[in-house]
Amino acid sequence: MDWKIELIHVPVSDVDRAKDFYVKIGFNADHDQRVSPELRFVQLTPPGSACSIAIGDGLGATLAPGSLDVIQVVIPDADAALAELRAKGVEAEGVDEQAWGRFVTFADPDGNRWTLQQLPDWR
Repeated sequence: MDWKIELIHVPVSDVDRAKDFYVKIGFNADHDQRVSPELRFVQLTPPGSACSIAIGDGLGATLAPGSLDVIQVVIPDADAALAELRAKGVEAEGVDEQAWGRFVTFADPDGNRWTLQQLPDWR
């Protein structure tokens, strides 16, 4: 049986601000549904990813906005990712060279931190 991670909740304080940020950096806005006055579900997917993120109101999340710092995304080129993020006005940190990859980090408007990893050439 396959187990596929396909949705990760990202806690935010302002859904519209967060949605605008993620769309600005290239995420696709898949869904934005206001189910009730208390419940809004927004799903966004990074380019090329099978896993999306969910932001919204009333999703029952227990994490405080800005407290997420565990998402790591594999990218083909750390230098290109850093340049693209900075060109879009994102204060990205990088490139951090390690034996296990090259890393770029950035945060969304709430402070949720993302790590982008260019895998080493294992050949």
